[in-house]
Amino acid sequence: MATCLSTPKLTATQTLHSLCRRTLPLHHHSQHNSLHPRKLHLKTLTSFSRSRFSSAFVRAESDNGAVEPRHYDFDLFTIGAGSGGVRASRFAANFGASVAICELPFATVSSDSAGGVGGTCVLRGCVPKKLLVYASKYSHEFEESRNFGWRYETEPKHDWSTLIANKNAELHRLIRIYKNILKNAGVTLMEGRGKIVDPHTVDVDGKLYSARHILISVGARPYIPDIPGNEYAITSDDALDLPEKPEKIAIIGGGYIALEFAGIFNGLSSDVHVFIRQKKVLRGFDEEIRDFIAEQISVREIELHTEETPQAIVKSSDGSLALKTNKGTADGFSHVMFATGRRPNTENLGLEEVGVKMSKDGAIEVDEFSRTSVPSIWAVGDATNRLNLTPVALMEGGALAKTLFANEPTKPDYRSIQSTILTCHLEIEEIVCQLDVRLNIGAKLPTMVNMSEILNSCIAAELLKTVWIFFPKYGGITRAVPSAVFSQPQIGQVGLTEEQAIEKYDDVDIYTANYKPLKATISGLPDRVFMKLIVAAKTDNVLGLHVCGDDAAEMVQGFAVAVKAGLTKTDFDATVGIHPTSAEELVTMRTPTRKIRACPPEGKKDPGVKAATGV
Repeated sequence: MATCLSTPKLTATQTLHSLCRRTLPLHHHSQHNSLHPRKLHLKTLTSFSRSRFSSAFVRAESDNGAVEPRHYDFDLFTIGAGSGGVRASRFAANFGASVAICELPFATVSSDSAGGVGGTCVLRGCVPKKLLVYASKYSHEFEESRNFGWRYETEPKHDWSTLIANKNAELHRLIRIYKNILKNAGVTLMEGRGKIVDPHTVDVDGKLYSARHILISVGARPYIPDIPGNEYAITSDDALDLPEKPEKIAIIGGGYIALEFAGIFNGLSSDVHVFIRQKKVLRGFDEEIRDFIAEQISVREIELHTEETPQAIVKSSDGSLALKTNKGTADGFSHVMFATGRRPNTENLGLEEVGVKMSKDGAIEVDEFSRTSVPSIWAVGDATNRLNLTPVALMEGGALAKTLFANEPTKPDYRSIQSTILTCHLEIEEIVCQLDVRLNIGAKLPTMVNMSEILNSCIAAELLKTVWIFFPKYGGITRAVPSAVFSQPQIGQVGLTEEQAIEKYDDVDIYTANYKPLKATISGLPDRVFMKLIVAAKTDNVLGLHVCGDDAAEMVQGFAVAVKAGLTKTDFDATVGIHPTSAEELVTMRTPTRKIRACPPEGKKDPGVKAATGV
């Protein structure tokens, strides 16, 4: 049986406290006062840190106030076979644990009684949506091809039923693959609804199973606001499996799901209207990206209705739907779709009865190791409402398996620029004293210090992770999780928006490019591309990278490595571009579009410099 571990009783921060007490004034006294940083070289520090951190994890013992049974049916029982649950279960089994996972029977549209192995992403999210995006893009490509000499004797026509049938065939293939992955890993798969009976017992359709650890990975479900007539509306689940293509559709919502389906149905020749409560789409994205995508979707004849809040849906005698908003009524719709977010799918799991704490929206509250308020129950993925992306759920599931069964305590890492503890064959105290810096935990790095000088002093160091607490202003706060919106055109992004960068770094340089791509010079279509780099003026680090245009997601996936690695604008400039490509723009933008400064130097009037306040 695999080694099972409890949550760490000692944090990485406390370990660093004990290492650096003499160098960096800390709030807590260390039990290792005899260890002086000046006498410790990298190898000693690394081994010491690891041994201290690992010793904080002990073999599992009951935190539930009772002696644990000597035998459990399984080391890990997972409820929900989506991305995070399958990853955690498979990894745990590979580490030697006995693992079971339960999931509801498959259906293309999820419900209280239907789900399917693979979860939202595989069955009614990322994968089928991307297949429909592919289908919808052909109409634009047909149009592009004309000026390249292509002629069609008849106008191409699309058959919706063929697309849906082939999409569903692909889903069944993927389900078989996921089942085989679990089988080959030695995971026991059960079909049925799982419910927690007590901290170590799961009920699957009336049969009880005991487990040392229980993992909740049930994902989220589309949310429909409570307005009159909402029974006539569809969600993204339904939109992926409609019997007929919409003739005219109202999509309510301004997030990525709304824009992706707007592009899909527009490309398949539906009349598309998007209703949003705000002035702009994609709240939380970079402001210039928000403006640019709004312009591009309007050019493609998607009608955007801003600052309109849905109040009711009315069905007429001819079967058509009307949408009432605070600004009036729009009618003649064959479909009304809500893309107003998702809610954790945590109802009727028995969580509240066993004491698992949840937020008001049903999200399971977890610590940094994905442990809930009940020590034997864990949760990953959208059910926790941390960062709801499939690759993140995979990361969380893998980290959990390592923590529980590999004797390797692992926190999911959401950061992009990982600051490092400055330990090497040069002594910490010596480096700090040379720069006249004395830091307190949580204190801002004095503005007189140039982080580049510190990093350059340690260029030969094998640097340790997770000391961003010492430099909160300069690192450990930017997320390196790249994301994409498969709208038309696509959006890809990684790191900070301009607004976030100004708030956290004060002085930033902005580089932008807005141009007609090479293909559009012949096609004659009004397609454009927008790119943006956000750079910390004091350190030259690239803080954020944003692209809106064809293949944006593919470009950003590669550049995300550079942003996570903390590369500088100088590194970008020194990289040879591939010509002719759109991606080369990201390494050839030499002159800032504007410079944002918290306090512009007195006596200097640079028209390219703007004060941060009010920008």
